[in-house]
Amino acid sequence: MNYRAAGVDIDAGNELVERIKPAIKSTHRDGCVGSIGGFGGLFELPLDRYPNPLLVSGTDGVGTKLKLALELDRLDGIGIDLVAMCANDIAVLGAEALFFLDYYASGQLQVEQAATVIAGIAEGCNQAGCALIGGETAEMPGVYHDGDFDLAGFCVGIVDKDRVIDGSRVAAGNRLLALASSGPHSNGYSLIRKIIEVSAADLSQDCGQQSLAEALITPTRIYVKNLLALSARYPINAIAHITGGGLIDNIPRVLPEQLAARIDLSSWQLPAVFEWLQQSGNIEQSEMMRTFNCGVGMVLAVDAEHEQDCLRQLEALGESAWVVGEVIDRGGEAAVVLA
Repeated sequence: MNYRAAGVDIDAGNELVERIKPAIKSTHRDGCVGSIGGFGGLFELPLDRYPNPLLVSGTDGVGTKLKLALELDRLDGIGIDLVAMCANDIAVLGAEALFFLDYYASGQLQVEQAATVIAGIAEGCNQAGCALIGGETAEMPGVYHDGDFDLAGFCVGIVDKDRVIDGSRVAAGNRLLALASSGPHSNGYSLIRKIIEVSAADLSQDCGQQSLAEALITPTRIYVKNLLALSARYPINAIAHITGGGLIDNIPRVLPEQLAARIDLSSWQLPAVFEWLQQSGNIEQSEMMRTFNCGVGMVLAVDAEHEQDCLRQLEALGESAWVVGEVIDRGGEAAVVLA
């Protein structure tokens, strides 16, 4: 017997490494040391720009959006989702994303499929400004079946200790600014797939300016560079990444206990894909707000005096942003008040 007979093809793994080298090279930035293929990735910290450095790390996957991507045979954007979910998480602390590693596990390695996914990861790294310095490709026959695979990502960034955005400066009267999402991002897809199944949805139907399939598979927006540019000019008191848990659960994570967020539901129009989900799934508003981002990818807390400057800067950077609410004294039990 040999390893190939047991389901693991070492030659395919080596072929994949060669295939992905150009994509990985495209992500190299200042700080990269060495090349791909070693036992570990090296990165030199930019201590000349960070006199009191703190490393910030994040890890995540893409959840069951991966199943939908496989069903639609649209794997080119799922790697962007992977980077986004990790890099956006560390960006809320004011961190610059430095480097990224991925973990790709399958039952049987399909080189073309894996190369497409990793090319997407490299594109996500370019959007986030970080380098793809390593990863792992694992074949696990008996664990994954029928062409299934899974992804995990790991991102490390850096922020100066004096510039950490930790929510400690948030005060009543702060304005809450919303940054538009590109769609459901990578959250709520177990419910999305259930709605598709129960409603027998035609994914080719129109959904706003695109098909329903396109609306559901659109990669997660990566906000890292624009958040860094904004925080370099104006003080940002807190940033909440609106992921699993939606607006209801994520905003309180960056607020002091004595404060709450009042969200003005009339300040934005629910994007078409979320309207379809709510109607097709007969989902209550509270469930929508706790499961999906509902069109809001990030929420920033800023002093009222900086509100308009921040909005102008965000617009100039290409973000769709608006005032979504304000910080108030927490008079009751709810940390988020929908008005």
